[in-house]
Amino acid sequence: MKTLLIIFSIFFLSANILSAQTPPDTLWTKTFGGDNDDAASSVNQSTDGGYIVAGYTYSYGAGASDFWLVKIDENGNEQWNQTYGGNYGEVAHSVQQTSDGGYIIAGSTTSYGAGDQDFWLVKTDENGNEEWNQTYGGNDYDIAYSVQQTSDGGYIIAGSTSSYGAGYSDFWLVKTDENGIEEWNQTYGSINSEGARSVKQTSDEGFIIVGTTYCIPEGRINYWLVKTDENGNEEWNRIFGLNDWDFACSVEQTLDGGYIIAGSSRFLGTSLNDFWLVKTDENGNEEWNQIYGGIDNEWAYSVQQTTDEGYIIAGRIYRIGPATTDALLVKTDEDGNEEWNQTYGENYAEVACSVQQTTDGGYIFAGWTESFGTGESDFWLVRLASLVGTGDNLVYTGKNNLLNYPNPFNPTTTINYSLKENTKVSLNIYNIKGQLVKTLVNEVLPAGEHSIIWDGSDSNGNQVSSGIYFYKLNVNGKTEAVKKCLLLK
Repeated sequence: MKTLLIIFSIFFLSANILSAQTPPDTLWTKTFGGDNDDAASSVNQSTDGGYIVAGYTYSYGAGASDFWLVKIDENGNEQWNQTYGGNYGEVAHSVQQTSDGGYIIAGSTTSYGAGDQDFWLVKTDENGNEEWNQTYGGNDYDIAYSVQQTSDGGYIIAGSTSSYGAGYSDFWLVKTDENGIEEWNQTYGSINSEGARSVKQTSDEGFIIVGTTYCIPEGRINYWLVKTDENGNEEWNRIFGLNDWDFACSVEQTLDGGYIIAGSSRFLGTSLNDFWLVKTDENGNEEWNQIYGGIDNEWAYSVQQTTDEGYIIAGRIYRIGPATTDALLVKTDEDGNEEWNQTYGENYAEVACSVQQTTDGGYIFAGWTESFGTGESDFWLVRLASLVGTGDNLVYTGKNNLLNYPNPFNPTTTINYSLKENTKVSLNIYNIKGQLVKTLVNEVLPAGEHSIIWDGSDSNGNQVSSGIYFYKLNVNGKTEAVKKCLLLK
């Protein structure tokens, strides 16, 4: 017992030292909803600088619950909203803007399909008007949690299936063409129970999937990471676990080609949960892991690598006494050391389900709130300022000196930079060998904020291959900054 207390004390002492930085200011908060329950699951910044938010609504639509898509501008003002669904229940878990400017939404439906619950994919135009929808599933329960447009213009969907596979439930990966027509599907699992929560296409055009595996004989739940080729054939899988309850929710490929996984673990075998972050190399071998939490319960739902090569994690904290739930953000450096954390909420329940770094280096998270808004729960969006600098010289600003978003990216990324005065500027793209790929800017520019889009092409207009690239800003012939970006195709 004394050893456990020493470990516990060291953990919180180091956390307090490392989180000495001040969290960024809140620029605005917004709620959207009606009289009943409405909850956001996913947020992404759109190419016009605004945001697209998806979740479910019991306040509007045709049935018990429906997919709900809300488009807002850069200041959080609603531009339009659309519901999608039938007479029964639909829940959206994931949304992404597509290469044609529209949106793709994935979740589950009980109104349509073949079974008790099916994967449901809805494609819209840029105004949220439905272009098509498709269901995938069998006679039992099949729930989609994650969708991404792939480099060929189609879509990859991940979730859990009880209709197919080897056990009670399995990871299920469905690949479609650009019209949602299934090209192939694969299950991954054992006689036990597995469920996938997040999928991303990788730089080799395969896929990385994360979720949980439940080992029945031992009664253990652990992180499960599965890597496949472009056809969904498993290349390897890895299990990560600290104790008897480790629940993974989010995965991304990192700039070094490895992977970052976020979820929750029970700390030292107790009934308390903490954020748990695991970093692996390109083969899924663990490089490090970090726990973030205190004497309360914390669950992590979303992680993204940031432009400084650190990580932003979003979830919730449940305080045991008095019993309240708040949204929780944790920012780390590239080695997982905590830089700052911040809770958001008031008297009732608030949860952050999805977080993204914005093009100006700030952050936006989406989830739901019971303290604010008009209904039992509402969509909740919180926009944070950028935090620029290091150590004691941190300052708040709306822009960073040099950064790109999104990162990793496919097919385009926007590079933002700021100039203190009128000056000669060059902005160049280099490959990992240091060879010049393309010059994006080479001219005299005025002081202020500037941005340019790189479409992944070289100086001859040819598309470059997936991989790591560097972009370098030169001002008056001197190197101002160099940053790294990852192109995934």
